[in-house]
Amino acid sequence: MEFGGAVSGTSSVKVVESSSKRVMRSSDTMLRILGLLVTLVAAVLVGVDKETEVLSVTVINTLPPLHVPVTAKWQYLSALVYFMVSNTIACLYAAASLAYSITFLARKFENNTAILVRTILDLIILGLLSSATGAGTAVGVLGLEGNSHVLWKKVCNLFSGFCREFAAALVLSLLGSLVFLLLVVVAVFNLHKRSSIK
Repeated sequence: MEFGGAVSGTSSVKVVESSSKRVMRSSDTMLRILGLLVTLVAAVLVGVDKETEVLSVTVINTLPPLHVPVTAKWQYLSALVYFMVSNTIACLYAAASLAYSITFLARKFENNTAILVRTILDLIILGLLSSATGAGTAVGVLGLEGNSHVLWKKVCNLFSGFCREFAAALVLSLLGSLVFLLLVVVAVFNLHKRSSIK
């Protein structure tokens, strides 16, 4: 009688472990898809973000003002270039790691070393995205507020469309950072569960 109860208890533990593995795999896959999408959209938003406005410049008070077309592009500021490149790298990594995850989901096998390497890569992408989002935010605040101490003028009042699109890209990049943070948490939890089972 006791033997049958032990077998029943063991089989229910295996069912719970199997269910837990499926949840971990599906959450990893869903997070990687989300990371791919948000970094892709952030990179595309910045890549197509361009606005041209006509600026009136008075050279001499007695002459009429000159009307000069001025264009805002992401290529003009190194922080925005870094932001664009970082989101592109994160997007490509998310696509590659998603393909890798789906491959191992089909086989239902992945060793601890592979999980650890992927977690380290997730951490590197998290750091890259976080630093790029911080650099982009700093430039965005300067564009919105200016800096009177160094005589930098506000530009978002002139290039409002450019600033709005870039602000949306910043929010998406921050969301991408959070996604990669969650991927690291899921992987660490997965490694912890594997080590406690052994």
